[in-house]
Amino acid sequence: MKEKLKILLIGYGKMGKAIEEVAKERGHSIAAIISDKQIDLGHICKAYGANLAIEFTSPEAAVHNLESLIDAGIPIVCGSTGWLDSWDKISDRIKANNGTLFYASNYSFGMNLMFHLTEIAGRVVNDWPEYEVDIEEIHHLEKKDMPSGTAITLAQKLLKEINRKKDWVLNQGGPSTIEISSIREPDVPGTHTVSFSSSVDTIDLTHTAHSRTGFAIGAIRAGEWLLGRKGIFSMEDLLADRLK
Repeated sequence: MKEKLKILLIGYGKMGKAIEEVAKERGHSIAAIISDKQIDLGHICKAYGANLAIEFTSPEAAVHNLESLIDAGIPIVCGSTGWLDSWDKISDRIKANNGTLFYASNYSFGMNLMFHLTEIAGRVVNDWPEYEVDIEEIHHLEKKDMPSGTAITLAQKLLKEINRKKDWVLNQGGPSTIEISSIREPDVPGTHTVSFSSSVDTIDLTHTAHSRTGFAIGAIRAGEWLLGRKGIFSMEDLLADRLK
């Protein structure tokens, strides 16, 4: 039987509450809850016997939290976005400490399927220059980063496949760029659309989250899979392992 998770839950907004609910449904426990940022997370993990940290906070808090947890040797599932300009620093710290980090911009299985479909579509559209490509993301008003980390991941998948596109830009497009349009509306967990448009037709790939439960299930399953591993992992690693 797999080891039960004793989770230090960092970030207790709507996503944190969904993670708490799913964790308990799957037989795990919440060792302690931290609202956003704490100076010594390692001390808290030891005091409450946590064997995993799940971090869903803000771009401002995430890097500090990750550094504190890495130094304490705590495996981490991180879903915070907007901090990836510090990725190299965090990656180096993980390697130096023989640590464990699972990071994804989106933990929904459905969204990760859309990542795969977007990559395939981009590979085909590379040979059809009459198609323009753009991305639209819609989220709740409380979301702080813009564009979403998920939209950036979609853009990166496309940039890898479409040679005529060199970068993504926010709310403006051009021949060599992918436009990401960011919209904020009340009570939207997350909707992402990739559009391939020509003069004769438009193809839309859309993922619409109906609630945060799908993200929470993915985060908990990532934590279950992560225990006992060392290194940096993603949803691609988890899904590939499940397909073996």
